[in-house]
Amino acid sequence: MRVAGHADDPGDARRVPAGDTMSDAVTRPLTSLALMVLASGVASPVSVATHTVGQTPVAPLPTTVSSSGWPTSHVQGVAVDRTRGFVYYSFTTLLVKTDFTGRLVGTLGGFTGHLGDLDIDERDGRIYGSLEYKAADAFYIAIIDGPGVDRVGLDAQKSTLLRTVHLAEVVKDYTADMNGDGRFDGNVAETADHRYGCSGIDGVSFGPRFGETSGRPYLTVAYGVYANVARHDNDHQVLLQYDASSWWETYAQPLDQAALHRRGPAAHDGKYFVYTGNTTYGVQNLEYDEHTQRWLLGVYRGRKPAFPNYTLFAVDAAAQPTRGPLTGTGDEGLRLPLAAAGLRDEATGIRGWNQKADVGLVSLGDGRFYLVVDSVRDGQQGAELRLSRWTGDPDAPFAPASATQKQRP
Repeated sequence: MRVAGHADDPGDARRVPAGDTMSDAVTRPLTSLALMVLASGVASPVSVATHTVGQTPVAPLPTTVSSSGWPTSHVQGVAVDRTRGFVYYSFTTLLVKTDFTGRLVGTLGGFTGHLGDLDIDERDGRIYGSLEYKAADAFYIAIIDGPGVDRVGLDAQKSTLLRTVHLAEVVKDYTADMNGDGRFDGNVAETADHRYGCSGIDGVSFGPRFGETSGRPYLTVAYGVYANVARHDNDHQVLLQYDASSWWETYAQPLDQAALHRRGPAAHDGKYFVYTGNTTYGVQNLEYDEHTQRWLLGVYRGRKPAFPNYTLFAVDAAAQPTRGPLTGTGDEGLRLPLAAAGLRDEATGIRGWNQKADVGLVSLGDGRFYLVVDSVRDGQQGAELRLSRWTGDPDAPFAPASATQKQRP
């Protein structure tokens, strides 16, 4: 959603054969340059020409945009700056920026943690992403100066382009000693620890406060959730909301991976639970869609046979949170119902779609989306954005879209 105003996850090991996604004339020289920069760890003296546009949305939108050739883990999420004409990709340890033709503009690397899903504030071009350091029990929202990523080889720690805000609420749940044995079992999925099965954070999006369809945007971050089939307290998606207006900036600190800071809000502005059944690592991509006024949750398929294990869920923005018991936990919380759309599992009443939305989902606000497909060729990771339109059909919620086609209101 555009604001107007795990290195250890199962996807990291996926290898999907694919062909070239950008023309050889464009990609191979740039890919070689990028690989040399990544290997050296220093900023490149070469300035890659940027694609400049005015302050009005770029039109028409391309039907596909690609980036490839990165020796990283798979793409985790993307953000699209329609105002300036750029795409940002999170490749777990590397942020990549291209223009709408797929031409490389810049990279920001050096992350030793897990950079996940992304969203953008198009007013200033800043990118917001989930960033986690499980071994240090540290979880952040990364705030990146998108326009400043203007060359290949920028380093996240040496650059002034990146600041981070620590999320104490996530740490509380991640480090919770749930079995009372006096110790925390760390980054282990098959354990009784980690409240709600919290494995950290992934999905990030701006949108209205839950229960509303307008008003100031709230920064919303989704928990990662371990796929532990032996537990019954990890069957909800957990969503935190923060009022990330001007006061949020007082917490933002530069990134020092040798001495991770803990500066951030002491409390959240809302904690919500969506009963979907257990998934594999929770909400990977979270997106608010202004057109349908729905929150979309893209996940890796769950493993519990009692659930339908859909890969895309939806929550109506207008749905009112209600306080009640959380299944399998003994706790109470603010519950959000799934939208009455998509497929419906008769045994559980759970609704959703079998739609890939786990590595990138971008709402363009007019019924169109970019769906992201990951690929790998010769050990190098790639991503392709495909312009699609929302149909809502239970079996096929998206269909290919043209550059000028918009969904009817």
